Amino acid sequence: MGRHSAYLGEPARRPAAPRDVGRANWARLALLALLASVLVALVSAGLRSVFWVLAGLAGLAVAAIGVWWVLAHSGVMRVAGVALSVMAPIAVLTLYATAGMLWPALCSLVLWVLAVMAAHKAVAREHAASRRASAPAEAPRHPWILMNPRSGGGKVERFHLVDKARAAGARVVLLGTDNRDPAELAGEAVAEGADLLAVAGGDGTQALVAEVAARHKVPFMVIPAGTRNHFALDLGLDRDDPAASLQALTDGVELRVDLGFAADRVFVNNASFGTYAAVVGDPAYRGEKVQTTLQSLPHLLTGPDAPTLRMRAGTVHADGLQALLISNNPYQRAVDLAHPGRRERLDSGLLGVIGVRVANTAQAARIVRGARSGSLVRLQAQTVVVETETATVPAGIDGEHVLLQAPVVCRTAPGALRVRVPRGRPHAPLKGQAADWRRVARLAFGSQHDEHGRGGSRRAHIDDESQSRPSA
Repeated sequence: MGRHSAYLGEPARRPAAPRDVGRANWARLALLALLASVLVALVSAGLRSVFWVLAGLAGLAVAAIGVWWVLAHSGVMRVAGVALSVMAPIAVLTLYATAGMLWPALCSLVLWVLAVMAAHKAVAREHAASRRASAPAEAPRHPWILMNPRSGGGKVERFHLVDKARAAGARVVLLGTDNRDPAELAGEAVAEGADLLAVAGGDGTQALVAEVAARHKVPFMVIPAGTRNHFALDLGLDRDDPAASLQALTDGVELRVDLGFAADRVFVNNASFGTYAAVVGDPAYRGEKVQTTLQSLPHLLTGPDAPTLRMRAGTVHADGLQALLISNNPYQRAVDLAHPGRRERLDSGLLGVIGVRVANTAQAARIVRGARSGSLVRLQAQTVVVETETATVPAGIDGEHVLLQAPVVCRTAPGALRVRVPRGRPHAPLKGQAADWRRVARLAFGSQHDEHGRGGSRRAHIDDESQSRPSA
């Protein structure tokens, strides 16, 4: 019957490709490790393992309450919060050790982490083909580089970036010599014939010049000379050796990446609203980040003028948000300890949205439930509208404080930016995805077809369905 199946309209089954076999193996390992983590608990404690799981979750909830007290209060309550957040995990570990459950619990935890990592590998291999390939790039004839000598504690001078860039044939302009706007300087450079714009500085300056490069359709180059340089990290660049990025001038490839917009302001990483944006707006924040944050948070979280936000994305609404982060492409999940604060890709054509709503101690305790806590909003969308009761809303655009007219429409411009990077980048961009156990199970049992397709990853979802409502 098999040899005649083609005549009956059923295509003959083709042997699995090596890549598919590798994905299936990772998926099977993930399921086996997940099953083993459950069996270790059951063998060690039987049905009492449920009690030990609940005890661990209770410890996390008490620790979350302690963290909330640290952030939302001052004085004695803050000291008590520190003690609670430290002592709760210690108490749980002591309880486990006394009952002889410490090593089984640690073993089960290690197996669970292995299961999640294997699941990431399986899904990463499945989606690697969806990434846009880089294209070889011709060397620019008139590259122009803006350098901020104050960024990153003086990385421009420490790594001799000015001399190295000029030796590579680039025109170098130092920021701050005449107090002119970076975007204005970049626009003049294009008008004078620059065929590549580059920035050696922080993410805020990167975003301003990137917008000019995208508007004039000229390549853009990142030199990670700032303090954090998250954009450079997700491009695969070496933040510890900013001079290595100059190799893109002579031996580079070109990528197409997305840009995010908050109203008319471009961001390469994220735009934040609410609590964090208000903290960034404090003039003292630049000099004393931790101290200013701890002093400001109690008023911003529980004070009478605490900011509250509303968010609309397609059919999803959420209100009462204290903090809202909209990123240029979604960040990996917070529980991804291997790559915290990283983006899997920069060309998905989607914004990542994370909202937080914790107004009291009870909500702080429930946040350990994650998606079902009622305190977390997480989704992906192409357009997000941020609303507030005031005419303007403070925002942190790639760490720079701005004041925007409300409502703020945030959108993505897919593939708007041509980025020039060295051919031999030391750090490959992430190739991963949050573990989707249904997809992992299909891979493990031989189903190569992803029933949701790429659109499945684009399906917006909200973690607090009880307070969402259809859009008008």
